[in-house]
Amino acid sequence: MRDQLAVVLTVARDRTLARIELAYLGYNMAEHAAWIAGLVYAFGLGGAGFAGVVALVMLVPAGFVAPFAAYAGDRFRHDRVLLAGYLVQAATFALSAVALYVEASPVVTIAALTAASSAVTMTRPAQGVLFPAITHSPADLTAANAVSGLAEGLGLCLGPLVAGFLLLRAEPGDVFAVFAIVSVVNTALVWRIGFDDGSTHERPGTTARAILAGSFGGFRYVARDRRVLAIVAVLAGVTVLFGALDVLFVAVAIGYFKESESWAGYLNASVGFGAIAGAAAAVVLVGRRRLTPAFAISASVKGLAIAALAAVPNLGVAAVVFAVAGLASILNNVAGRTLLQRVAPEAVLSRVFGVLEGLGMFALALGSVVTGLLIEVIGLQSTVVAIGLVLPVLVVLGWRQVGSIDRHARQPDPEALALLRQLPIFSPLSAPSIERILAELTWLELPAGHVLIRQGDAGDRFYVIAAGRVEVTQDGRRLATGGPGYHVGEIALLRNVTRTASVTTLTPVRAMAIERERFLEAVTGHTASRGRVEAVATERLSNPGEASA
Repeated sequence: MRDQLAVVLTVARDRTLARIELAYLGYNMAEHAAWIAGLVYAFGLGGAGFAGVVALVMLVPAGFVAPFAAYAGDRFRHDRVLLAGYLVQAATFALSAVALYVEASPVVTIAALTAASSAVTMTRPAQGVLFPAITHSPADLTAANAVSGLAEGLGLCLGPLVAGFLLLRAEPGDVFAVFAIVSVVNTALVWRIGFDDGSTHERPGTTARAILAGSFGGFRYVARDRRVLAIVAVLAGVTVLFGALDVLFVAVAIGYFKESESWAGYLNASVGFGAIAGAAAAVVLVGRRRLTPAFAISASVKGLAIAALAAVPNLGVAAVVFAVAGLASILNNVAGRTLLQRVAPEAVLSRVFGVLEGLGMFALALGSVVTGLLIEVIGLQSTVVAIGLVLPVLVVLGWRQVGSIDRHARQPDPEALALLRQLPIFSPLSAPSIERILAELTWLELPAGHVLIRQGDAGDRFYVIAAGRVEVTQDGRRLATGGPGYHVGEIALLRNVTRTASVTTLTPVRAMAIERERFLEAVTGHTASRGRVEAVATERLSNPGEASA
């Protein structure tokens, strides 16, 4: 635990990450506060029924917008996409405040609220793809996600608290005005975070048809990769339960235990406190190679906690149950997002998160509507059991795919990680890309005089020398020698040709071998790495004294 806390503290002390996380806290507060203020406005216009309709109007367009807005994260610099998201949020929150202050027509005001609801979908996909690029190791990535979980838990508590305070003394417009300013502060925090990972991808075109086709890339990948589909399904199921909670807070407090409306607020707060505890508990995930057990167990615990409401004896126990659900939600979110970052390629990662964000909006709406209808048809106790069992069922159905992600997992090798990070061609790679290499590399112990690469053979591996020395020869003529940190084998892999030279050990050698497919996936999928390895190959072909094979 001490080592895990040290990693989290290291991440928190990183100025760039700290600014991103602080902005993310403000974003989460703004999201929850704006949601409450929008519903209060709608309730004032037409009561609970109208508020439900407005909630759907706000959520459904956001669900459609999110997957397509996320395409920007796979085409442009991630830090700039994050910045643009906060700018759009500041503008739409300010527009909503103005519409509420001048008492614009309901159509105009609801349109502004819907724009604000759609704008908040831009942040999580942008941050989800930025973290893998900006962190240096798998443990750092999980730690960054854990700190984000803390920001989400605090935002879930503080956002409604601030909104409630403002609504006591003022009106919904003030909530949007205050959090428009918060969004401006968020923009300032990420304005110049000084980060360019060099990971912008080739742009397929700027025609409407090309952009539309690219926008659907996330859907195509999620549908094709069953592991990603299973993770997204469970995470969406967790969000369905969050939507259900909006109804259950009121139904449990007022309809089941016959208490005052204030208890609905207390139950809501208990979820927030549980989420904060979950963020603290997420520290135990840092450095773990196997995250699928935590992902599956936390999802199941949240579902079973909701189902257990059918048997709780009093509101005090109900508050504890809701807190457990909040704790499990954050653990599931940290584990699930880290798993997505591990398995989805960088080229489509933002769009995968966009699909998740869009489904999340629909899931919130679905959870609220379906829960209300079920309570009317089958009663509260049967409803909480039915709703609660959704997640365990999804986990069982998707376990084969999700479990395969780290079924043969092993802890990253510190020696291999340090060696790879020292090489210019690997240093720009994201933590998940490095992690995939580490998971499959092979260590070789070779005696002196061993032929590591033979000229004319097919290229199947890339090698990095960790200890000892090797000699590179071509047609019997010595071209170069190399020791620790020297790498060979990239020319045949990159140019799809036979080995251009032979490599023989001069002393006993310890070397890492990386298979062709994994090497090419890593370096050619990242602009900076590809440029560097191509430069190395070109230099070695033109200058035999720097030869590889």
